Amino acid sequence: MKLHDEKLRELALAVIQVETQAVAALAGQINDSFVSACKLMFLCKGRVVVIGMGKSGHIAGKIAATLASTGTPAFFVHPGEASHGDMGMITKQDVVLALSNSGETEEIVKILPIIKRLAVPLIAMTGNPKSTLATFATTHINVSVAQEACPLGLAPTSSTTAALVMGDALAVSLLEARGFTRDDFALSHPGGSLGKQLLLRVGDIMHVDGAMPMVHKSAPVSAALLEMTEKKLGMTAIVEDDNQLIGIFTDGDLRRMLGKNIDVRNALIVDVMTPNCTVIKADALAAEAMQIMEQKKINALIVVDDGQRALGALNMHDLIRAGIV
Repeated sequence: MKLHDEKLRELALAVIQVETQAVAALAGQINDSFVSACKLMFLCKGRVVVIGMGKSGHIAGKIAATLASTGTPAFFVHPGEASHGDMGMITKQDVVLALSNSGETEEIVKILPIIKRLAVPLIAMTGNPKSTLATFATTHINVSVAQEACPLGLAPTSSTTAALVMGDALAVSLLEARGFTRDDFALSHPGGSLGKQLLLRVGDIMHVDGAMPMVHKSAPVSAALLEMTEKKLGMTAIVEDDNQLIGIFTDGDLRRMLGKNIDVRNALIVDVMTPNCTVIKADALAAEAMQIMEQKKINALIVVDDGQRALGALNMHDLIRAGIV
């Protein structure tokens, strides 16, 4: 069989159209059953145990992960393994969320009596409201689709997409109901660039004490240049007594000064510095520091306390090394 570009595009667009229609049809299933499912999970004192087999199992695993990362403790249990010991992972404080498009998945139906014996609420998500799983459940969410996107009508496509979207709807609804915040989200995602953007503070990466470039306002320009060279941040803070910040001197200030034929050996730093420079607090997010630098087209910031005393400094390279991009 030959591959034709136009035919491939045509098939892909057909899949997207079918699955788009399947997702749109879910709006009609945001009903009392959906609300009941949300309440069962919201009031759960244990965890939401999500189960599913085959392709539905993959979707169930993703839903469990999304719930857990958005404030609803959850984990996935393989229904086949549940019959061989993993049912012990489910406690009487939990809620079970079971996914099966047919509602007749053998491995899930087999453990329904055990779930009933535990007396835990069971939320079913199926494409068949009259199925064994649907009728057994405490509440049932209908995720039936008009057709699979697979032209053979066999491979789970539209049905798994619908289940995934409904799982997201549950998770986000619960997120809002719990008052889950960006800080809460960050605690669930400490690794990678996302965690760094949400957790890392300026105070965690700024240069302090002997590593911070800083000179008194009475210092000559030559002393400021030596300080900049030694501390390697391309700038130095200019302070009065008690480290009170009054300005900054950067590589750019040096170039502008040289363009004015000012005598570097005899000039005082206070005469050539940039006063009223942009500053940031130590408890600000490092991502905020990056935004400030980009907006103002600068490469460094002085960190100050509430009294405008210089505490530290950082530059763009510090943020890049920290993964704030």
